[in-house]
Amino acid sequence: MAFQRSHRLNLLRLVVLLLVALAGIKFLFRDSFTLELHKHVSKDSGFWGDTGDIVQDIIPQSQVLEVPAAKRISLKQKQQVPRDVSATEMRLVHLDLKGAAPRVSYLEQVFPLLSQLGANGVLMEYEDMFPFKGELEILRSPYSYSEEDIERIQQLAEQHKLEVVPLVQTFGHVEFILKHEKYQHLREVERFPNSFNPHVPDTLALLKSILSQVIEKHRRSTWIHIGADEVFHLGEGMDSKNWMSHNKGDVGTMYLKHIKEVLGFLTAQYWGLRVLMWDDMLRKISVGALRGEGTGTAVVAPLEAPQQHPPCVHAGRHQSGIAKHVSPVVWFYAPDFEAEQIVALVARACPAAVPFLTKYVESGFEAVWFASAFKGTTGPAQAWTPLSYHLKNHLSWLKVMQAVPRLAPLRLQGVVLTGWQRYDHYSVLCELLPVSIPSLAICLQTLVNGETPSPALTSTTCHTPWSGGGGRQRRKSFSSLGFGGGFTEEAKRKVLDVLGLESVQLEQSTCEGRGAFPGVEIYHMVEQVNGHLKESILKALEEESAIKGWFSPYHRKRQFGNPRNMESFGSKVLKLHDDWESFIRDLHAQLDRIYFPDTVEEWMEENVNPYLDQLRDLVRDYRAIIRLNGRPKAT
Repeated sequence: MAFQRSHRLNLLRLVVLLLVALAGIKFLFRDSFTLELHKHVSKDSGFWGDTGDIVQDIIPQSQVLEVPAAKRISLKQKQQVPRDVSATEMRLVHLDLKGAAPRVSYLEQVFPLLSQLGANGVLMEYEDMFPFKGELEILRSPYSYSEEDIERIQQLAEQHKLEVVPLVQTFGHVEFILKHEKYQHLREVERFPNSFNPHVPDTLALLKSILSQVIEKHRRSTWIHIGADEVFHLGEGMDSKNWMSHNKGDVGTMYLKHIKEVLGFLTAQYWGLRVLMWDDMLRKISVGALRGEGTGTAVVAPLEAPQQHPPCVHAGRHQSGIAKHVSPVVWFYAPDFEAEQIVALVARACPAAVPFLTKYVESGFEAVWFASAFKGTTGPAQAWTPLSYHLKNHLSWLKVMQAVPRLAPLRLQGVVLTGWQRYDHYSVLCELLPVSIPSLAICLQTLVNGETPSPALTSTTCHTPWSGGGGRQRRKSFSSLGFGGGFTEEAKRKVLDVLGLESVQLEQSTCEGRGAFPGVEIYHMVEQVNGHLKESILKALEEESAIKGWFSPYHRKRQFGNPRNMESFGSKVLKLHDDWESFIRDLHAQLDRIYFPDTVEEWMEENVNPYLDQLRDLVRDYRAIIRLNGRPKAT
């Protein structure tokens, strides 16, 4: 008995000693880890500049985000240590999900194609397709992605070596938020849901919640894009007018104040996360204001009247503005935009107008991005992508890229190939993604292969031999009227081979061959709708003399018709109707495989029904009236 008590006592002592030893080890490691985190925090958390910088001109101290140290460290622990991407040339394909968001099953097919064509990232503009939770759930579309979908998208991207960059609008283009009654009090102008009122405290609080939920689901991401373009009506609200009056400020100062608040939150909460923003609002703001050198003169001139260049002096690197914490994404989508307004193509001692990139260098920005367009910029209701238009846009950008090295230390970090699906939350759909894949392939490969010297701008068709499987040789061709060597032979071959096409006619925006890319069935079917549906129906209704003479709107209204005359056009009309109805059923089935029901319904309503319904109504009346056997007209 005594031996058993002694044995138990020894075991108890041993357990106590082990617990004490474990507690000591944990204490030592905790202190070491916490110290290392504090080093990181002290290094990068000073958004308003190094210690001692005076920043009260723009934002009162009461408005600067304060986060308890323990919470800040906890959040930074969860943020993945960022990769060194400073030397990586990024090519992001923009997926605008505020309209016609594809099912994840389609992205499973598209992501490998993007990687194969030369992309190494995707810019995901989720808008209402993100699975917001809690109080933000009201922002979700009925067909929004699930949390599992978001994770699957990132897994697919990682599998195909694509960086995922989420885009969250933080100032303008927030219609999907401000359309809700719950958030209408945050509008800059009460009547318009376009832009936030930056003076209402709830605005920043809401943005913090939105950004936090999106970033929490994108822990692998190196960048986040905060939008901030086209802040329509900023300065027109009463709060903004009062602020400008009391602070002797202007719209530019007010804009920067809000952007700094957003960047301050991201810098404090998510160490190492790099930030992008559209640059159009920055173009109107002076170098001094961008460097944070005071208030009152931020906006110096509208875009139509370029700022006059002061005496040519190389500005030092200023860190008290926004340049240390965000990179501007310079966007131009026109086919032949004026490159000189972005960068001086020829070195000049002192140019008359400051190119945007020169201004960004003087403002202290270290990296810049460019944004082109492969679809969605040629009209809000555009259904078919004009290939030559978008290729020319990328050729113009290549000229700009060639001049960037002269602006060192400013470096080009990457290019975003935008693919807009709507002009804004309320507009109709632009071209569907499957319809635009040939354009995307051409534009991506143009960037990958660059521009070669153009000996003849009038060359017609460039033929590239392609060997078939049985020794038989087919010829793949790429019509390049007006482009000369700007679209290289290597790029042409790659596009045709990857997409499984035989030829592409750039000026006609058509492709020949069955194709082998995701959604190619929709590509060909939309081509038929775009080129023949309206034309064939209007021809039948307006040019058929028998219909105009014996089955006019008056006849149909009075249910009055001679079967003999009606039968002269009836078989042709009925066949046209049956053929199109069968075709549209097949198209509907193909769209259902890629898109959610709301997209299919909207696309049909906008592109098919306005024309097919006219034919449907005619056939309905024809069938009803011919059964009446020529009776007197109805009164």
